[in-house]
Amino acid sequence: MVASLKALEFRFQGLLGARVELESDQGSGFVLQCPLILYSGPGQIMSDSKGNVSASRKLRVRSRIGKYRVEACLAEGVYSNVYRAFDTIERRQVALKIPHRDLATDDYLEGFRHEVRLSAKIDHKCILGIKDASVIDGYFVMAYPLGIETLTSRLARRMSNDTLAIFILHAIEGLASVHAHHVIHCDIKPDNFIIFPGPVLKLADLGIARFSLRTVCGSGSGTLGHMAPEQAFGKPSARSDIFALGLVLYRMVAGTLPEYPFDWPPAGFDRLRARAHPDFIEILRTCLQLRSKQRSEHLTSTESVMIPFG
Repeated sequence: MVASLKALEFRFQGLLGARVELESDQGSGFVLQCPLILYSGPGQIMSDSKGNVSASRKLRVRSRIGKYRVEACLAEGVYSNVYRAFDTIERRQVALKIPHRDLATDDYLEGFRHEVRLSAKIDHKCILGIKDASVIDGYFVMAYPLGIETLTSRLARRMSNDTLAIFILHAIEGLASVHAHHVIHCDIKPDNFIIFPGPVLKLADLGIARFSLRTVCGSGSGTLGHMAPEQAFGKPSARSDIFALGLVLYRMVAGTLPEYPFDWPPAGFDRLRARAHPDFIEILRTCLQLRSKQRSEHLTSTESVMIPFG
């Protein structure tokens, strides 16, 4: 039986990390350590949840790694960085995801090789496909098409209903294609949707995705605030992705992210009701059910016909 959340407590241990204690209805606790990155100006000192501090692992702007010339660091993470780079042979910009070389044990890199294999396997217009993966100068380098911006960035500006409807449809189609390959994404959030010209919204970052046919226990991987209750307790399923997608879609339309304990209706419901079709609101309500068995296991393109706004 999947335990539901009864208590959620954040305890910030200095500035080095967050300890999250989750208590189930049965009283069994689950502790999730959340790695954070600290920035201290131009030098950018990094620290993980264990307090390990190291100098910046960023590649320098204008440095070369194989055929790629680094132009900018787009995102820094505890485990990898993402860069905008220029492919000097194909003469086009790309996004490079590069795991930190000082952590690059074989077991550590297996997660990134897993991401490469999944990205190559799932061929869909709403999935960010990989261009190339190789070891260059001791770095494991993954090259992806370079998008315009993340959905997180786009949500900071006004969006027409037509564009919003397109993005909602693409988000549903992207996740449906992942589930069609019996894969659970495990980290659905606005940062992992990338906007391309068209516009086209592509689902990215299959780094912690898992094959749903495999038993998954004891894994709290994901992003707090965008995670289904059962996933926080190490029991993710396709329905966990549906919950997370419901959170993203709600934020896209209502402008507010529902928060724990996820009571219905969440904050921003008046704006949702004013903009969205009642059938679409009902889809969101079903997605955000706390008990996973009360959610749909999949959203399909046939349900997306309900997206048009009232």
